[in-house]
Amino acid sequence: MIGRKLSRAIRLTFSYLFLAVACICCLYPALWVILASFRPGRSLYSKTLLPEQFVFEHYTELFTSKSFLFGTWYWNTLKIATLSMIFGTLMVLLCGYALSRFRFKGRKTALSTLLILGMFPGFMSLIAIYILLKELNLLDTHLAMIIVYSFGAPLLGSFIAKGFFDTIPRSLDEAARIDGANNVTIFVKIMLPLSKPMLAYAALTQFVGPWIDFIFARMVLRSRDKWTLAVGLYDQISSNQNSNFTLFAAAAVLIAVPISLLFIYLQRFLVEGLTAGASKG
Repeated sequence: MIGRKLSRAIRLTFSYLFLAVACICCLYPALWVILASFRPGRSLYSKTLLPEQFVFEHYTELFTSKSFLFGTWYWNTLKIATLSMIFGTLMVLLCGYALSRFRFKGRKTALSTLLILGMFPGFMSLIAIYILLKELNLLDTHLAMIIVYSFGAPLLGSFIAKGFFDTIPRSLDEAARIDGANNVTIFVKIMLPLSKPMLAYAALTQFVGPWIDFIFARMVLRSRDKWTLAVGLYDQISSNQNSNFTLFAAAAVLIAVPISLLFIYLQRFLVEGLTAGASKG
């Protein structure tokens, strides 16, 4: 009995020690970037983790510099990510609801096609998308990015949405139809309120993707005033003549703010099981 308790104590000790080391490895880079944004000067290297003097000049320079259009890039990225999140989430939920509740000709083919296409990386379609956008005169526009992000969302999110809708009892649909509800009413007034965890997940992923994307934005956007944050910050440090890493750290901190706030707001929905017991009583 004593040996079993000792073995359990040793196992828990090593488990907590491993988790502590893992947390330090994950949090240290983020902490370093935050502290570097308040460090005077432009150098990447510092003798100490904590700055000798906390300054806010880098945050001020982001919005006052004439050569660094951070405010414009921030607004562009926020606009693209927000609209892509709204339309992309709607597309994911509609596709997931249709695949879950309706039985139509070609349904299995559509599921198989989505599954196969999801196995290929998205950048394989960049050339085809580029040619299509060029023919439609949509290159160097934010509309092109919103369309591609929104209509590409169901490719990855439809299976997850379908699986979630499958867990919602069909008896709720049948009861609503008896009361005269149509498909739109069932989707809006029954499915969406019961799908807050799925809605939160879809909204979070559809916002983060466009917010941090670089490859597609770099290919489509050509004008400097239309760049997103990823493209603008890459241009800011890609030149050998520009080594302002503390300014880059300040920009990185501001980039993380919307994602962090959105996650803090939506995380409570991710752990709620609103469908539990929905068909009882």
